[in-house]
Amino acid sequence: MLNALGQPQTVLLLGGTSDIALATARLWARSGDLHVVLAARPGPRRDGAVADLEAAGAVVEAVDFEAEDLDGHAALVAGVERDIDVALVAFGVLGDEEEAWQDHEAAVHLATVNYTAPVSVGVCLAERLRRQGHGVVVALSSVAGERVRRSNFVYGSSKAGMDGFYLGLGEALRGTGARVLVVRPGFVRTKMTEGRDPAPLSVDAADVAAAIVKGVADGSDLVWVPAALRGVMSGLRHVPRALFRKLPL
Repeated sequence: MLNALGQPQTVLLLGGTSDIALATARLWARSGDLHVVLAARPGPRRDGAVADLEAAGAVVEAVDFEAEDLDGHAALVAGVERDIDVALVAFGVLGDEEEAWQDHEAAVHLATVNYTAPVSVGVCLAERLRRQGHGVVVALSSVAGERVRRSNFVYGSSKAGMDGFYLGLGEALRGTGARVLVVRPGFVRTKMTEGRDPAPLSVDAADVAAAIVKGVADGSDLVWVPAALRGVMSGLRHVPRALFRKLPL
């Protein structure tokens, strides 16, 4: 369970090589004993992530995870031997915006990784945490799903679906002892966004990590990173479509 300071002892990182997942685990490792189950594809990136977290003081157990292997998700979650205090759903792909709506294979891949797979692991995690009677699922969403734009509508729509699922899952879990925290960052400067022009109100992985740690400790169910995006997106939701399509977004 979370300790008196709202810190977990056991964390499951799904997509454990992501910059945000690693930055978050490093923050939790500072507080003392931390056991990390790092679920990711085997290879040099996972090896580097394990070494990174071990250097930060965590005990790390690496397990194989493939987002598109939907049939393997239940076994992975069930195979975690310790109670899961926090499960961070941090995997996803951006893809090529123009290819994604014109290439069937690319579209299905993006939708599977960003929506179907998070739903799959979310159902498995909900069953596990409900049985435990405690635990937090942290779902890494995106402001791209708040109002879908022409420039990345395949990605944005997949994140909109993922966001809605986890908000609903949080409601379904009320009263069980388990809960959900949905995190909506804007543009995050990470390996995944290298080569792309930063958007206004851009943040670093460390900023998102700090918001996650605080959100878990505070018992929040939704956080925006940075917080100013809440007001910005609230306004954009009500912009007429004819005007919205002319905005440089």
